[in-house]
Amino acid sequence: MSKSSPAVALPVFAQYYALTKPRVIQLIVFCALIGMVLAVPGLPSWRELGVAAVACLGIWLVAGAAAAFNCIIEKSIDAKMKRTAWRPTAKGELKDWQTLLFSATLCALGSVLLYFVVNPLTMWLTFATFIGYAVIYTVILKPLTPQNIVIGGASGAMPPVLGWAAMTGDVGPEALILFLIIFLWTPPHFWPLAIARQDKYQKIYEDFRIPMLPVTNGVEHTLLQILLYSVLLLIVTLLPYLTGMSGLIYLATVIPLGLGFIYYAVLMMRLKDKATAMTTFWYSIVYITLLFAALLIDHYFRFTL
Repeated sequence: MSKSSPAVALPVFAQYYALTKPRVIQLIVFCALIGMVLAVPGLPSWRELGVAAVACLGIWLVAGAAAAFNCIIEKSIDAKMKRTAWRPTAKGELKDWQTLLFSATLCALGSVLLYFVVNPLTMWLTFATFIGYAVIYTVILKPLTPQNIVIGGASGAMPPVLGWAAMTGDVGPEALILFLIIFLWTPPHFWPLAIARQDKYQKIYEDFRIPMLPVTNGVEHTLLQILLYSVLLLIVTLLPYLTGMSGLIYLATVIPLGLGFIYYAVLMMRLKDKATAMTTFWYSIVYITLLFAALLIDHYFRFTL
């Protein structure tokens, strides 16, 4: 039995914790932390470290609330997929009212922390991200258009903006560049996975009418979109250097990374097989990790040496 589908019921605490989708939330908080670090020239002060810690906690709570709300909306779909069928809402271990109360509590606690300890702007931006993901994307747009992952990417690209706002009290052009990079990275990151698992998304479309681009528009069209987004992504990732936000360390890293993404996009168009699609998906994760690492190393190299 795989770890993703346990045979026995989880303890009550673990059930509620699972609703927050911990792995996803960890990535969100990590991206927010990157925004915080880049917003502070040089090493942060003790006060700034304290603000950052509270901001991370507040963002974690609100993001967890959005994930829990998402579990209610998508419990029927989750029950049909092996990797999500174990979730407490999909198995009926937690009732909708329990999950909704849990979500509301997390959102309220996180919002209070952000508003009174960090700053009101960060609270409102985080709450808007909650509404954008849990309501506008999940409830309205996801079943409406095969471009759902592009639109939903706006919510997924917000964490660095939240982190920047937490440390500066405003949203500068640098934060918007970080937003744009993640926004454009999301489609060529996710669509290769959708191609590799097209049969599963085909079943979801048949059962729940949730459109996914390879299912509704075909693999050829999706492959072209992946290539176009990877080219646009390379162009946009030059902005940190061109605007003076980063230096040569970042530039020397991001150009070969971007060319590598384009290489895999072209390779997918040539081979059209699921193995290459999965390789591209995993490369996209390495890509975004190394890109952010280069930003951080470049940042501290310029401000501390």
